[in-house]
Amino acid sequence: MAKSIKVHIVLLAALVVLAACSPPGAKTEGQGSGGGGKKAQQDIAQATGDVCKVKPPDLKLQDAVVGFSQSEKEVNPFRIAETESIRSEAKKRNIEKLVYTNANSQASKQISDIRDMIAQDVDAIIVAPLLEEGMDPALNAANEAGIPVFLIDRETAGKPCEDYITFMGSNFYKQGKQAADLLADFTNENAQVAVLEGTPGASVTIDRTEGFEQQLEEYPDMEIVASQTGEFLRTKGQTVMEQLIQSNPDIDAVYAENDEMALGAIQALKDAGKDPGQDVKVVSIDGTEQAVQAIITGDINAVIETNPRFGPLAFDTIEDYLAGKPIPQKIIVQDDIYTKKNAQEKLDETY
Repeated sequence: MAKSIKVHIVLLAALVVLAACSPPGAKTEGQGSGGGGKKAQQDIAQATGDVCKVKPPDLKLQDAVVGFSQSEKEVNPFRIAETESIRSEAKKRNIEKLVYTNANSQASKQISDIRDMIAQDVDAIIVAPLLEEGMDPALNAANEAGIPVFLIDRETAGKPCEDYITFMGSNFYKQGKQAADLLADFTNENAQVAVLEGTPGASVTIDRTEGFEQQLEEYPDMEIVASQTGEFLRTKGQTVMEQLIQSNPDIDAVYAENDEMALGAIQALKDAGKDPGQDVKVVSIDGTEQAVQAIITGDINAVIETNPRFGPLAFDTIEDYLAGKPIPQKIIVQDDIYTKKNAQEKLDETY
């Protein structure tokens, strides 16, 4: 069974506000694994900032037509699990219709996809934004049509409560800082580091890079000797790592901003006669089954989780919106960290 995301609201204001702002989600078992029958486990999320007080339409969730705008083709485990979670939760809740589109990593297509949903009179739109900038035309069109937008996974420029209702996802900046601390621990704070960055312009890439670079300043003997995009792809991660090894043969640490690039980098390191996990310490982010398995076999030293199973949380939040409840402007999922100490025990929780 898949682990779903559970939300606990922190004390944001007076008790009367807290009472009105109930958690947008309860424990749900077995929602949308995307990986076929994983063990159920709930995550903890915290609402931060203010709340959106809305006047919703007179509509029940099961009668709503909901759009889901996916940003990238389902070629990696994260996207597969994310899309499956949304689809399976919509089916479980007997949603009248789920309108699904995929931008295939094209920002212009994501904008046109959302405009098409608006033309189909959807009642709410879930968006996994491709890029941080450039979504204004789509958000403006939805706003003019009176259709609420709920962001998952990545952020985009705009104001909550105005351009969109809320963002649900991980703290990417914190993940970058955690990766720096982990690599520092594995290398005794002395390393030449290669960074494999994600999709240029995506909020997740910007924040994971910034968090890592700023935290690395705490370790004066750790130096980033190369930083290049692998576009979150395994094949590109391998190609980039091959190039970086040639230009910087003394690299002894790798920070990959997702597991797919890390797995590609591992292959490149092995092909170059190096021993990933030993000669070259590797830390990545996502929490896919294959990456956590690589911790067990010794090729990766640590993986910071990013839970893609947004279905229960997203539909709980939409349901609260339709019920007229105040919605937190940001809902941050608290992610796990996988290391040699817990990888085998937690393997069933991966995707």
